[in-house]
Amino acid sequence: MPRRLTDDDKELWQRVARSTTPLQPMPSPKPDRRKAPLPDPQAPEPAASFTPASIPQQIPAAMPPRSAKQVAKQATAHPARPRINLDLAEPVARQLARAPVAMERKLHKHMMRGKLLPEARIDLHGMTVAQAHQALIGFILSSQARGLRLVLVITGKGRKKAPDYVAPMPVRAGVLKHEVPQWLRAAPLGPLVQELRESHQKHGGAGAYYVSRRNRR
Repeated sequence: MPRRLTDDDKELWQRVARSTTPLQPMPSPKPDRRKAPLPDPQAPEPAASFTPASIPQQIPAAMPPRSAKQVAKQATAHPARPRINLDLAEPVARQLARAPVAMERKLHKHMMRGKLLPEARIDLHGMTVAQAHQALIGFILSSQARGLRLVLVITGKGRKKAPDYVAPMPVRAGVLKHEVPQWLRAAPLGPLVQELRESHQKHGGAGAYYVSRRNRR
């Protein structure tokens, strides 16, 4: 149990307190007036950090319905791009039209107007390539033996490929339409053919050929 102060102790403490000098309060720190170092102009800039809250959320506005007039106007302002034709082969009709005329001019003019009636015809529809080739050779040789001057070879306009036609690369439809002119120019038919043209519309148009044979010597 602590001892209580006596009157003598209290008097002694008062003497000590009167003889002491109070301490000076600590001065407040002065502000740092030194200049900050200048930034290095060659130092790379710090990468900016993005938070989901700092990225603005852009909500697309709903497009108002367009009228038929507006749709037509936009289609006119931005026309569709033309298709790229990957078929590099020249059309047969253009090849034949560019070939020089071998028969008499007057007869050729009448033939192209459909005024000359073919003396015989053969229809290659539905045949395979091999069948059509053999049938064409037999028909032209027979026409030559019979003395016929103008015959008609019907191939069709070529919407489908022959069932037995095989090629290493994709080819256009209408194989017979494009093969028949090659057969008529090659042996054994080439020496017998004088003129080869697409027929007039009344005889089949682009789906048939006029074949005029050479005169016998």
